[in-house]
Amino acid sequence: MNFFRKHWYDLGGALALIVGIGLYINRYSLTGYQWLMWCSLISLFLHQLEEYRIVRTFPGMINKVMYNSVLPDRYPLNTNTALYVNVFVGWIVYLLAAILAEKAIWLGIATLLVSAGNIIAHTIVFNWKGKTVYNAGLATSWLFFAPCLFFFFKIVQANHLITLTDLVIGIPLGIVLNVVGILKMITWFADKNTPYVFEQRNLLQRDRK
Repeated sequence: MNFFRKHWYDLGGALALIVGIGLYINRYSLTGYQWLMWCSLISLFLHQLEEYRIVRTFPGMINKVMYNSVLPDRYPLNTNTALYVNVFVGWIVYLLAAILAEKAIWLGIATLLVSAGNIIAHTIVFNWKGKTVYNAGLATSWLFFAPCLFFFFKIVQANHLITLTDLVIGIPLGIVLNVVGILKMITWFADKNTPYVFEQRNLLQRDRK
């Protein structure tokens, strides 16, 4: 389990490739909306890969910049929290949105609101607080999340897919996922004495020993 805590994002990168191959193989049998939801799942995998493996500094940035932590390798965000937020919440919800597709447009709305929240956070909040022009996760927010949002609105409008029920369920659920599924879980699982510590490579350069 501890190995999974430190390498779930690597698995996500592999899953992005597998899902991409699957999309190519089934490219003629999927609707435009189904394509979009599977691409949205791939975008989540790649976003997490940028944050935790390619650039690596997202945990340290969250802890130091957003929470001014004196223990940026473990507080308030730790490897256990990251696993729960990204895998047990993120992966499952985005995967269900892809599997159910048109049967649960409201779930697609909720996941796209999470993607939109990431765009806003990485573009404005994190850069403003950290006095930077780039932070781990910004590139994939615009390269993948933003196009998914654009095509979501284009597809659902062209095919008249959204109902009032989808909006009534999807928008509040998206807000709950952003607030409870991400922000609150970080504080709920916060523990200065946690054994689930990030490696030095996951910290900002100035905080590494």
